[in-house]
Amino acid sequence: ICTHFHEERCCAVLEPTQRLGGGGMETVRSAFDSVSVTLKSLVGIEESKKNIILVGPPGSGKGTQAPIIKEKYSLCHLATGDLLRAAVAAGTEMGKKAKAVMESGGLVSDEIVIGIIKDGIQSPECSKGFILDGFPRTVVQAEKLDEMLKAQKAGKINSVIEFKVPDSVLVERICGRLVHAASGRSYHEKFAPPKTPGVDDITGEPLMKRKDDNEATLTKRLDAFHSQTKPVVDYYSKQGLYSPVNADQEADTVKATIAAILAKA
Repeated sequence: ICTHFHEERCCAVLEPTQRLGGGGMETVRSAFDSVSVTLKSLVGIEESKKNIILVGPPGSGKGTQAPIIKEKYSLCHLATGDLLRAAVAAGTEMGKKAKAVMESGGLVSDEIVIGIIKDGIQSPECSKGFILDGFPRTVVQAEKLDEMLKAQKAGKINSVIEFKVPDSVLVERICGRLVHAASGRSYHEKFAPPKTPGVDDITGEPLMKRKDDNEATLTKRLDAFHSQTKPVVDYYSKQGLYSPVNADQEADTVKATIAAILAKA
């Protein structure tokens, strides 16, 4: 390929016998990087990215695995709730729109959420791709996300991973959570209990349960999640992008399963 483009005067070829100056290997790397970018541009190849969507109800382990994926592939983690709050705090154009809607008691539109994601993927941190968490929740949102990525030439969705955990296990995980309000430290009555029941290990202050961490509320949230998620999962499954993961296992086992999925994506 390089020989062809050299003949077309599109790039230079460094001869094997050519001596390097003080720049040494950095000169070679720079040359090869430049040639790589030039060739990709000439033949219409975009830089490959890993754009991943994580699907799963609260307590399914997304929060444990997302940072691992982020670090391994140098991706950015876009949690839509966090993005929304950050945009409002920063006073961005989309943030102002979202704030106005929320203050009026309305629901933030798909267009605003897509706009905030669009702003998010412009950051240098997202140059190699992103992990999207909490979006899309409907097929219409999934379609609008695809359209935005195409328009922005930001790659496409490579993999959609759903964390599958039986509802009964999720109820046990969530309803057993204990939190130290001041620090955010969390414990679990069964899986990670404090040294003294009901008391924070560091400060000795009392632990609390979140208001929504009860079986009745959680059951309703899970029912809504399942009914809402199935069409979205079907949408990506038809494109060959969907992979379910048994998340009711040790974290390292789940991590290895995800790594195998992403190696093929």
